Amino acid sequence: MSNCLIAQSGGPTSVINASLSGVISSSIESSAINTVYGSINGIQGVLNNNLINLSSIFKDSKEKLERLKLTPSMFLGSCRYKLPNIEDDNEQYKLIFDIFKQNDIKYFFYIGGNDSMDTVLKLSQYAKAYKQDVKIIGIPKTIDNDLYGTDHTPGFGSAAKFVATTLLEISYDTYIYDIPSVTIVEIMGRNAGWLTASSALARNKNNSSPDLIYLPEVPFSIAEFIENLKQLQKKKRNIVVAVSEGIKDKNGNYICACQNSTNDKFGHAKLSGTGKTLEDIVCNELNCKVRSIELNVLQRSAMHIASLTDVTESTLVGKKAVEYALEGYTGKMVSIIRKNNNSYEYEITHVDIEKVANKEKRIPGEWISKDKNDITAPLLEYIKPLIYGEPNIEYKEGLPNYININHLFS
Repeated sequence: MSNCLIAQSGGPTSVINASLSGVISSSIESSAINTVYGSINGIQGVLNNNLINLSSIFKDSKEKLERLKLTPSMFLGSCRYKLPNIEDDNEQYKLIFDIFKQNDIKYFFYIGGNDSMDTVLKLSQYAKAYKQDVKIIGIPKTIDNDLYGTDHTPGFGSAAKFVATTLLEISYDTYIYDIPSVTIVEIMGRNAGWLTASSALARNKNNSSPDLIYLPEVPFSIAEFIENLKQLQKKKRNIVVAVSEGIKDKNGNYICACQNSTNDKFGHAKLSGTGKTLEDIVCNELNCKVRSIELNVLQRSAMHIASLTDVTESTLVGKKAVEYALEGYTGKMVSIIRKNNNSYEYEITHVDIEKVANKEKRIPGEWISKDKNDITAPLLEYIKPLIYGEPNIEYKEGLPNYININHLFS
């Protein structure tokens, strides 16, 4: 028998711990795995040999595993750490695989998004090049839904449900005043607008908002934006707009005035203030009340409005990762394939990590309106089944009873 190690990386979601619970439960049940370890703070925790024994915490405790599954954010903590290219510096890889050997780790599971899959790719390449018998499997998660190789990512459905619910409630709040207004809601999405597009789910027979939706996949024109607002003002008193934080002009420049001049370790621009920038512009151009709302981190870990579909799929993805590792697969990411959209049927399979890492899945052009300020029906139908159902969350003294994460403080 050998051991396995699990780590989480990148930004949190409502359901990343559901995938973690799936890995833990399947590993504990397996006769091929002795001890399940967790790395605190992703791959950095491995480099620091900061591991905890998950078997001792969760073995013989279905109640704890269930609470873990319905706890948002990341039980094991996170990091945003970019491993160097192997040909440039392989010392960190030697250390990582030495720690694997010291702890008899034969299976390594990394739960994360685009940048995490870069780590999975590099570790897989090193293991292959230096004949290290460690099976390395990537488990997808990201609210951005921008991973290749999977129909959608665990975490997106719950975040989409939160965004749509919040837009619906903002609309109801907006309509109560008998004065002209524009409300701009900034939603996460640097280069992919999937989450912003989900705001369209707020529309129903009682609510037509958001009235405009702007995505980073198409160029944004301030002049056209103002003209769209002026035309809408002729028809309705209160206007609600959904915008991605990463909208850019035709030259590729971000609209937000507060873009940090530096990038993170993975080369991503640090964005802030798109909604506020547009608020100032609209204030100067239109004679009406204007407010901007930045959802920010609220949309990432809102388990109280999570999707049961998302929780269920995320758990299964974690379980499947263990199954594939025990079958001898490595250098793979678990993926979800949609078989039928009408009744929503899917299967869980795997994809080569080379087809996923360092790539970004964006919204197809045909799913964006010709005027570049809305989405089309096929995109709405794609998102709809991912938000269905609500998990049965345990409450204590009026608040969700999430699992203890004191180990992250010590």
